[in-house]
Amino acid sequence: MQQLTPRGLQAWLEDRGRPAPLLLDVREPWEYDIAHLQGSTLVPLSRIPAWLAEADPQQEIVVICHHGVRSHHAGLFLEHHGFSRVTNLVGGIDAWSREVDPHLPLY
Repeated sequence: MQQLTPRGLQAWLEDRGRPAPLLLDVREPWEYDIAHLQGSTLVPLSRIPAWLAEADPQQEIVVICHHGVRSHHAGLFLEHHGFSRVTNLVGGIDAWSREVDPHLPLY
């Protein structure tokens, strides 16, 4: 699984020549309500197995959580189930808030 820093994700999202990835947020709804990346899709970690049926294993996916641990586990699970284009956001939404968007609340 690839690892991507918040600045690396920011560059990817700003690159008009590269298709945007699916931003898969695996936190709980209450966490997502506090802070999330615009355009991200919320699928709590416990619901990932059910979500597989509707997901495209060829799509670029960046998995996001609070600090990068749950997203790492989700990414490993996705790879185990045939998803080959999975990237983990290192440091999660917390690092994004600190390094890219200071207006996004910390919790």
